[in-house]
Amino acid sequence: MSGGQYSQLPIWSAWQTPARRPRGVLAFLKYFIPTVALVVLGVFVIWEPHVEMVFYDRKWINKEILPITPLRGCFKPALTSPAYNVSDGLYGPRRTEVHAGMSMQAGLDCYDFAGTIQPSSAAVDPSLPRTTYHTYWRTDLAPFTERQEWTLKSFFATQHSHSRLIMWSNGDLSTNALLRSYVERYPGRFELRTADVHELSKGTELENSPLLTSQDKKAWLDGDLIRLLVVYLEGGVWVDMDTLLTRDISPLLEHEFVTQWDCYDKIYQALNGALMHFRKHSPYLCEMFHLMVTSTPPRSSSTDWGAILYLRLWRRLVAEGVPPFKILPFCFSDGRACRLDNRLPDPFEEDPSDAHWSFGLNRTEGGGLDQKLGKVFAVHLHNQWDKQFPSGGWVERLLLKRYDQKLGATHSRDEL
Repeated sequence: MSGGQYSQLPIWSAWQTPARRPRGVLAFLKYFIPTVALVVLGVFVIWEPHVEMVFYDRKWINKEILPITPLRGCFKPALTSPAYNVSDGLYGPRRTEVHAGMSMQAGLDCYDFAGTIQPSSAAVDPSLPRTTYHTYWRTDLAPFTERQEWTLKSFFATQHSHSRLIMWSNGDLSTNALLRSYVERYPGRFELRTADVHELSKGTELENSPLLTSQDKKAWLDGDLIRLLVVYLEGGVWVDMDTLLTRDISPLLEHEFVTQWDCYDKIYQALNGALMHFRKHSPYLCEMFHLMVTSTPPRSSSTDWGAILYLRLWRRLVAEGVPPFKILPFCFSDGRACRLDNRLPDPFEEDPSDAHWSFGLNRTEGGGLDQKLGKVFAVHLHNQWDKQFPSGGWVERLLLKRYDQKLGATHSRDEL
């Protein structure tokens, strides 16, 4: 082919010519790569990208999530415990509304929605059974010290006096001097118990199940299973030990509920059991036990199996026309799990010099952050037991000091 003929070829044809292709590619990359780098840099300077990618195996979705098997029938009269009033539990009148109908990711809407739930003006009837709260501490995880004590302080400083807290454990905690001091100070309101899953499961579908002895699933046994068994046995509220309560939960207790995992609307992992409430012998829990027995066992060291369990049950309930349990919005107990511009500040980082939080609000006493904390019910700390709250930080100023003031600070470590 002559040079004149070649010069008449279209540009795309010249690009295809083997002799020109390497130089053409290099020339293209020479300008393309710097341009992309500048664009990416500009994006991070001007905008604040929020990117989250999760990949789910379609085979797993089609096998574990989408199929809806029948309920066991725990809401039917023949299987419902006399301790549970189905008419009231499912259809009784309610004073509060905990469903906003949207994810409330914008601004501080979730915190303000929490503030619409006001405490009841009615006096507590002391003749009625106490509201029972449950929590759990693994003796093989770490010693129980002042760091864990803040959860106890938060309970006794914020929850109504007509309530009690049971601390369950996989070992004997009665020899711990710090915990013994609480037993002595709050007789009838604080109790230590050992959680024996074989005893707790008696009378449930999990009794004698091989799931109770699966040592390779310890995270599931100590996490998802224990909380459901003890709440089924006694009824009441479950609170994870890595939680600081901020106000009385009583206004929520007309509902049975789990919580929203975060504000991102995860399709398959939207729910969380760090804070939950069910009545004694609740058919909801009965149906959860049935799903545990009939579903694929959790993976070893599973931390998301509970979230999947609650979703599975929710879908089966609505499929059979049973009103489902409620789902508390994320900020009610886990305001840290949302957008960068409206999540609670990191509890373990020092406050900035300007005491700024978000949307023009500050972290001072009586300031914007303080007001929002007064509307939500808890702050979930996510098991960061190796970290300490910074001196003078917002957690110390707006929560911890107030717990001590409310309790009179009479059971500090120095006085034990």
